[in-house]
Amino acid sequence: MSNHANHPHSQALAHEAGHDGHHDLEELRKFGFWIFLITDCILFSVLFATYLVLHHSTAGGPDAKEIFEMPGVIVETFILLTSSFTSGLAVLAMNVGNRKGLIGWLVVTVLLGACFIGLEVSEFVKLVHEGHTISTSAFLSAFFTLVGTHGLHVTVGIFWITGIIIQLSRHGITPVTKRKVTITSLYWHFLDVVWIFVFTIVYLMGVM
Repeated sequence: MSNHANHPHSQALAHEAGHDGHHDLEELRKFGFWIFLITDCILFSVLFATYLVLHHSTAGGPDAKEIFEMPGVIVETFILLTSSFTSGLAVLAMNVGNRKGLIGWLVVTVLLGACFIGLEVSEFVKLVHEGHTISTSAFLSAFFTLVGTHGLHVTVGIFWITGIIIQLSRHGITPVTKRKVTITSLYWHFLDVVWIFVFTIVYLMGVM
């Protein structure tokens, strides 16, 4: 009889332990994301430092003023900053439980990110067709590596957010999907901040 009486209590303790374990796992995943973001900050810091050291090493080839076309870069910047805004709107929609609004704003964010990548790829293709490749000079090697690494991160973010959109459409807003949306939003904002540095250090300083 005593065992039967204690059974519900044991179940409650097991459920509570399972809930705490799930909470700890979610916190561990968030911590892992911050570690990842720190390593990314180190990566981009090294790439920026390398570019600043090498941006005058043109090997007699073209410099930044000769190859950069600022109107296109400004459009890229506007698109990416707008995508950061729509990512923030997605988080706001999530916080009020609006799944439709959340998915809608995430879709807009993905589309804007895809437009940004499309313009960046077009810029790279144009440079290559003009003979300005990654092996032309140390300056272009540093440029393609820095800007290309950022573009690769944006591409990863596009696929990441797309996967979360699929999960949201299937499972709705849950603690797990909320955590994933929050993390990807932070990741996307981080990429926007990095691009502001790219725009300023690489493009603006390059044409001045």
